[in-house]
Amino acid sequence: MQAQPQADQHSALRIHNPWSRPTPPGAAMGVGYMTITNTGDQPITLIAADSPRAGQVSIHQSRMQDGVMRMEPLKEGLVIAAGETVELKPHSYHLMLERLKEPLREGENIPLTLSFDGAPDVRLELMVQPLDGQPAKMEHSVHSH
Repeated sequence: MQAQPQADQHSALRIHNPWSRPTPPGAAMGVGYMTITNTGDQPITLIAADSPRAGQVSIHQSRMQDGVMRMEPLKEGLVIAAGETVELKPHSYHLMLERLKEPLREGENIPLTLSFDGAPDVRLELMVQPLDGQPAKMEHSVHSH
């Protein structure tokens, strides 16, 4: 099951499979992944993200440099060229959910708003998927404390 983004029907953006991973108790950071497609004829830039579950959400890129995996924030945002698709995934582009207010639990959905230059904001939910990559079982319930 995928969380469906709430986007303007006329927007050139298509966002698929927004997901995250569970975090251990006390972890201050989580991640956000998804696929973003720009069906338009102008570039669109992901410039910011926000979630009520995190003190801050930033856009990052992980890449291999001199044999070492490095992670750095994309201060100018993430450009999605016209007619292109960008995948936010492990060891690549991703969102960092910083200063988490509580752990991300398998099976829950995390509200997220993406802000773009060249397209309207998109509200969606990150589905927290198990670490083994298997879909969460439907009978699994999440309880708030």
